[in-house]
Amino acid sequence: MPTRTANAVWEGNLKEGKGTMKLSSGAYEGPYSFASRFEEGKGTNPEELIGAAHAGCFSMAFSLGLSQIGFTPTRVETEAKVHLTHDDGGFKISLIELTTKAEVPGIDEEAFQKQAEASKNGCPVSKALAGVEIKLHATLVS
Repeated sequence: MPTRTANAVWEGNLKEGKGTMKLSSGAYEGPYSFASRFEEGKGTNPEELIGAAHAGCFSMAFSLGLSQIGFTPTRVETEAKVHLTHDDGGFKISLIELTTKAEVPGIDEEAFQKQAEASKNGCPVSKALAGVEIKLHATLVS
């Protein structure tokens, strides 16, 4: 299995500094800053990239799981909301909400929900983020 690589560079102090993050595949390179992470500034942030990775991983895992029980999904769309919070211990990712909508011909609601939960628990990114509460909201689209 391949090893995936990403790179980040930060220049300056936390508040006024700036950085760039890039994927070794070349698919993404962009800026990040204090404002893009802790406010509503332009650029990306680590939590947004974690969300993209989690949504992508879950969608693929769900598609695989559905196929393994005999249902081929037409479409799986997942949004991940990554909550960054602050308390006396510092900043932490406290919650990830996965909201998925999937079109899966022929499946019933019970089998759909069971497979969605199994996919949430089984996707590699969910496993890597095991210390974070992960909530799943799955909707079967007809």
